[in-house]
Order: sequence, then structure tokens, then C-alpha cells
Amino acid sequence: MSGVYITALSKFLPHGPVSNEEMESYLGMIGGNPSRSRAIVLRNNGIQQRYYAIDRERNLHYSNAQMAVNAIKGLDSEEFRIRNVDIIACGTSAPDQTLPSHTAMVHGLLDFPAELMSPSGACCSGIHAMKYGFLSLLAGESDSAITAGSELISPMMMAHLFESGDEQAKLEALKQNPAIGFEKDFLRWMLSDGAGAALLRREPNRNGISLKIEWIDGRSYAHRMDTCMYSSSGKTEDGQLKSWKQFTPQQWVDQAVFSMKQDVKLLSMNIVPIGGEFLQEICEKRGFDIGTVDWFLPHLSSNFFKEKVFDELKGRGMEIPEEKWFTNLTNVGNVGSASIYLILEELFHSGRLKVGQKLLLMVPESARFSYSYALMTVC
Repeated sequence: MSGVYITALSKFLPHGPVSNEEMESYLGMIGGNPSRSRAIVLRNNGIQQRYYAIDRERNLHYSNAQMAVNAIKGLDSEEFRIRNVDIIACGTSAPDQTLPSHTAMVHGLLDFPAELMSPSGACCSGIHAMKYGFLSLLAGESDSAITAGSELISPMMMAHLFESGDEQAKLEALKQNPAIGFEKDFLRWMLSDGAGAALLRREPNRNGISLKIEWIDGRSYAHRMDTCMYSSSGKTEDGQLKSWKQFTPQQWVDQAVFSMKQDVKLLSMNIVPIGGEFLQEICEKRGFDIGTVDWFLPHLSSNFFKEKVFDELKGRGMEIPEEKWFTNLTNVGNVGSASIYLILEELFHSGRLKVGQKLLLMVPESARFSYSYALMTVC
């Protein structure tokens, strides 16, 4: 079997960066009043700026598919024309529609034939898309693949979707414990828009660096964990999900059924230990030595978890010194399935990578608790 290499990475971030102070001028104010929770959430997540596909007048300038296409077009070069690609695979947490698939809509904006794969899910959907391309090339079924992650979240975070009579009670709960959030309200200050894409080939670049994908391992914990983040549904008193198909159209509005929601307490208690458990299993299965890692690229939904991840790995004998960590959460924001592409793209073009260095990628997903890790070698 030949190797599989990432030979190009590209990103698309709509408009200019939006600062913390500007957020409500884009998303609007609940009840016409400034948020009393925004500063608390932002202080914990550490994000300083992010990008929105909407403008201050709430006009939407890009669809999710359009942002993915803009990132994909950035992969085109004289060395490889994207019209010659064999596979396109795109992940997202928030497709523009439930049918056709997200990748089909992305492909519909391009002008060449390709095999398609459209993984569903949340943050892991982007790395799942990459694994599909990786395995297809590794098996010799294809010679090239474009994989992507993209998110269009801002239209789901508009103020009118978050009118609530118990905001004060929720604010007090948040002050007592920053891990307890506002369910759907909490995510207003966490998520943003953008896209990233990668070109996978069976040969490395002739000029410049490439990233050889050594392995991509994934694991779901849905068999033992309750739902944590969800949309197009509601939660019953016993914790089960109730589909939007079981609500009336009026309930869709009254209960904000299509909003994205998160049980932040469940997230805080479980997401970090599960990640440590899975990485330890990978190290044992593959005989992988964490000490050989030169760069650790974790997708962190919030800087609130950074120290917790560090301590978890250290406690399991897998400490990764902080100087090896690389993340751009502060300046790019949490862009879900696109985040790992945006982190990788920035490091790839930073001039800091050297041939022979090893990159360990970490992608958690809170929806029903999943994890993906990947190892890459600079060549």
C-alpha cells in the first residue's frame, strides 16, 4: 500500500473578525437588552474574535455549502487542479438542509464530476470525511480526495430564537459554576462560521512540505452516554430525544426545536476523561509513544478545558508539554467540524513545521460523545 499525504490546506472565513464587544450587534439582543451572560461565558472560553456569514443587518451572505466551496477552491494550483479530484467528502454540524446531503450541495456549486461522501454528526464529521478519503486512497481505490469541514451557525444564534423568561435564574447558575450553561443560550457565545479543506494525494508535494497521514482512529461512546448536544429535537424528562417529527409546527417555534442546545454539565463531567481513556487505548494498541509527538493540535471548544485536558493526559502518564500545543481558538473561534482544518491549515502555513516532525490531532464531539485522533508526519 502506498502512503496518503495532505498536500494542500485551505480555509475560508467570511467577512472580517468580530470582536467580543461586537457580537450582539450581529446576533441581536434578547428582549432588546444587552446580555448579562455574554461576558461570563466569554471569560471562560477565552475566544477574542470569530467570523460570521451574516452582517450587522442580519443579512446572510454565504450558505454553508458556499463557504465549503470557497475553501475547496483555495486548494486549486498548477500542481493539482481540483477538477481532477476523485472524491469529495464534507462534514458539518449544521447543513443548509436535511436533504440533499451537504456534500451534494457543495458539489452542486462545482463544475466537475466526483464521488461523494457526506458524513453526518458534529465536530467529528470533518475528520470522518478525512478518514473516508484517507482509507479510499490507502486502499488504492482513488488517487485523490478533497475533504472539508464547514459550519454556518450564526443564523441559528439570532436573538429572536432565544427569548426566555428565566434568563436571570440561568445567569445565577452560571456564576456558581462556569460549566453549567444556558443550554441553547450558552452556545450563542461559543460557536461561529467558517470552512476548511484539505487535498489528499498518494504522493507528497514535489516542492514544499506535505503531511503523511499515519492513522486516524475514532470511537463513539453513545452506547454508554446520554445525548449532550442536539438540534431538531427536544429532550424528554427521562433524557430521551424527541424528534422534530413528533412536535407540531407551533411547538417548533414555541420550544425552539430547531435551535442547537447543549447540556453543559454533562459535557464538563465526561468529555475530558473519555478523551484520555481513548488515547490511552490507542497508545497501547498501536505501541505509540506520546513522547515522540512534536505538535499537539487539540480542537478545544473552550479554553475552559485546556488545563483539564493537560491534567487528564498527565495523570495517565501521557503528558504533552504546553509548548507543543497549537490551537487558534482565541483568534478564529469554535467552528465545530471546521476547527481541526483551520488549526492544521494555520500550522501548515506557519513556517514552523520541519521534516520528520509528528503531529497528533485531537477532535472531541459532545453530541453523543465521540472522539477522533490522528497522527501525521511532516515530509
